Amino acid sequence: MARPRPRLHRWGWVVAVGFAVALAAVLLARSGVASDAIEVREAPLVRTLQFSGRVATLSRVDVGSTVTGRVRQVLVREGDRVEAGQPLVRLESEQTRAALAQAMANERQAQARLQGLRGSERRAAAAQLDQAEANLSAARSELSRAQQLVAQGFVSASRVDEARRALEVAQAQRDAAAAQLQARSGQGAELAQAQAQLAAARAAIEAAQARLAEDTVVAPTPARVLTRLVEPGQIVQPGRALLGLALAGPTQVVAQVDEAFLQQLRTGQPASVLADAFPERRMAARVLSIAPSVDAQRGAVEVKLALQGDPPDFLREDMTLSVEVITGRRDRALVIPARALRPADSGGDSVLVQDAGRAVARPVRTGLRTLDAVEVLEGLREGEQVLLAPALQAGDRVRATVIDWAPARSGAAIEAALSSDPMSSLSQGVGR
Repeated sequence: MARPRPRLHRWGWVVAVGFAVALAAVLLARSGVASDAIEVREAPLVRTLQFSGRVATLSRVDVGSTVTGRVRQVLVREGDRVEAGQPLVRLESEQTRAALAQAMANERQAQARLQGLRGSERRAAAAQLDQAEANLSAARSELSRAQQLVAQGFVSASRVDEARRALEVAQAQRDAAAAQLQARSGQGAELAQAQAQLAAARAAIEAAQARLAEDTVVAPTPARVLTRLVEPGQIVQPGRALLGLALAGPTQVVAQVDEAFLQQLRTGQPASVLADAFPERRMAARVLSIAPSVDAQRGAVEVKLALQGDPPDFLREDMTLSVEVITGRRDRALVIPARALRPADSGGDSVLVQDAGRAVARPVRTGLRTLDAVEVLEGLREGEQVLLAPALQAGDRVRATVIDWAPARSGAAIEAALSSDPMSSLSQGVGR
């Protein structure tokens, strides 16, 4: 008969298996958790904000006629650039020209009458006054002789009465001649009437000229024609728009930006603008103004940007543009991935760094942030390894593998921020 194996021998196998398991656990603990890590390095960091906007000029105006009339000519087309005072639309003006000619004839007539009063008629009136004064002097002498003859008894008293009546007639004629001369002088009523007629004629000329000028619609300032709403032969009236103009001035980009990004925006920030239809033509711009109020319905704030330099010819009013504004920039900064940040026990942010094979929590103070990168102001030194494994906890053993990492770079943002070329190319933005 075979002998049964001793129980002690079986327990030896159990101890051996347990020891193997414990040894494996120790070895696994010593090997640590695998984790990617990056070495903290200095790098440029640029934060940009991307949104859509539209082309807008400083102001638009509708121009029309101030009088009723029939259109003779439309002198511009949509898209034309016009200068101040340039004729845009001409109306038929035959009646106005006839009224002007009549007013000019009335002026010549009044001028001739006034010159006559100031010239020959005045000289004739002066001669009549001289004649009347001579007659008056003769009548006085005749009355004196008649009185002497009556006193001497040579003639009857009736002769004195006749001489007195002749003197009165001469006096009246003299007064009439003096009044006539005064009327033809600078203070006379007839001359004043002639001057008033001349002034009225000249006013009529000015009114006819102004009416004739209104038959031509002109550009108020340098502008570009946006819309043409009239054709030759149409009857137009005051208050009706004939042409829509975009007044010349700095071309602007107007955009509605989510109020969540309002804190990032400042006036004067550089930007790059791109039209989807012309992706090869980049335009430099700057933030011109930020509206003081927020649109409550859309939760957006209006931002205006001014294009730098002359705008390209392909820009159209209300064209949609893509805008990238540089809202923050560091030429050199300690930068780590945004996904490396963790909440600290005492509040704020922290990261895990590798120290003697273990993960150690390190509180940090951060600065500029983009979508994928964070500037570290305090808490880290250049060359330290920051761990990225999300499941890793402080105190865990770790097996770190250093990987290459750098902040995502926006071509336009970096080039515009660090070079002097404002028209550098634009690529995907770093963040918001």
